[in-house]
Order: sequence, then C-alpha cells, then structure tokens
Amino acid sequence: MHTRKPNLILRIAAILAIVLISLSALTLVAVIVYARLRSYKPTNVPPARVAIVFGAGLWRDGSPTPVLQDRVATAADLYFAGKVEKLLMSGDNTTAYYNEPAAMQEYALKLGVPAEDIVLDYAGRRTYDSCYRARYIFGVTEAILVTQNFHLPRALFLCNSLGVSSTGVSADRRAYTRRSLLYWNLREVPAILVSIWEAGTSHPPLILGNPEPIFPN
Repeated sequence: MHTRKPNLILRIAAILAIVLISLSALTLVAVIVYARLRSYKPTNVPPARVAIVFGAGLWRDGSPTPVLQDRVATAADLYFAGKVEKLLMSGDNTTAYYNEPAAMQEYALKLGVPAEDIVLDYAGRRTYDSCYRARYIFGVTEAILVTQNFHLPRALFLCNSLGVSSTGVSADRRAYTRRSLLYWNLREVPAILVSIWEAGTSHPPLILGNPEPIFPN
C-alpha cells in the first residue's frame, strides 16, 4: 500500500511533465510558423512607414556589435529602397555609459540615413518594452521589424500581440559563429514562452512617459 501511492504520484507527475513539454513544444512551433508567414526578404517586404530596429549589445568602447551593425545596416537598406520613412532605434540606455540607441543612430548616420528620419527609444530594454513603447509612446500601428532570424519569431509575436501590425526582415548579413547561433537559439526557447505569458497574462510594468508620436498627424 505504501509503495503504490508514491508510484502513482510519480506517474502523474511524469504525465503532467510530458503534457507540459508537449504543449510548450507545440507553442514554440506555432510561433515560429507564424513568424515565417510574416517574414520577407528586404526586396519584397510590403512597405510600412516605420522600421523598428532592436538593440543587440555594444562593445566596451560603446560601438555596436556585429549583430547590431547588421540590424542597422539592413534597416538603412530598407530606408534607401523606399520601404520605410522612419527608423525607430529601440535599445537599452540603463546608464550614461551604455547607450544602444545613440550608437545605432551614429552608425546609421555613417551609412547616410538623415538624422531627421531616425527616432530614438532609450527605454527599449527588452523586446516586450520595444514593442509596447512603439505602439503606446510612438504611436506606431504598422512596422517592419529588423532583427536576426533567431529573434524574429519573438519580436513578431510580441509586436503583433501588442497592437503593432508587423512584418519581419532578417538582418543575417554575415556568417555568425556556430557557438553564438546555438546560444542565441537556445536562449529564445524560454524567452518565447515568457513572452507569451507576458503578452497574454502578466503585462509586466515598464518605463512609459508622455506620448511622442512619430507621425503626429
């Protein structure tokens, strides 16, 4: 009698674990498929007035990492191709010594993008923050999201869930190391699941402020 009860509990726990893992896997697949249906090459992506460029880290000297350079360069290509009118650079500016949006702007200026067509969001600390603030601070209702393939599913899910009708363009402009790709893709698994929870249930607090619509009219 005493051995059957623990065995039953273990079986129930195992079944619940299998169900949870299966549901998580199906959810991840659904998000990835959803993203692929909304992802385009830069040449055939439908135009939108704004491209949202997500932060991706800085070197110690404050310059953008290769991943971030590729995002800004891809957004600049969209701008010069007439696909977008403005670039919304959304990144982390937690301290005076770490300013992703300013570094992104500087790199875009070097590529020839006019300063008046670059908008900076200094409080885009996470993808959720960037999407939410794009909608409710900058008044963006439609956008092209510029980021790498590993990040596009989460970005597209969140922005569309938060009221920004979005398509995606991959910023994979170079061969990244296998180690980096493995790390990034593994990190996205829990990040996507957390994003689904945040967008649908928890709605985490974030830095807001007064509205600053990119297109006031």
